[in-house]
Amino acid sequence: MSGYLHLTAPHAAFELLTGAQALTEYRFNRGAARHLFCRYCGSKSFYQPRSHPDCFSVNLRCVGGGAQQRASVQPFDGQRWEASAKTLLSG
Repeated sequence: MSGYLHLTAPHAAFELLTGAQALTEYRFNRGAARHLFCRYCGSKSFYQPRSHPDCFSVNLRCVGGGAQQRASVQPFDGQRWEASAKTLLSG
């Protein structure tokens, strides 16, 4: 388990302030998701999920300003990924 807490943000609402030069990416399976992580420490702060092609998934643990304390976390069944992703899109 990585501890990644997904915060979905539309592309227009996302701005990477620093560190773009340290990012590297990998793609697997269908190649639709663009997984970005720090080439030096391995942290995955955000990525382009296949379930939300118009948004980034941002790791809430990498967002400052008390964002973790203000967020509500919803459970997600990763063993039934396809069905669970549809519930995210519908609500």
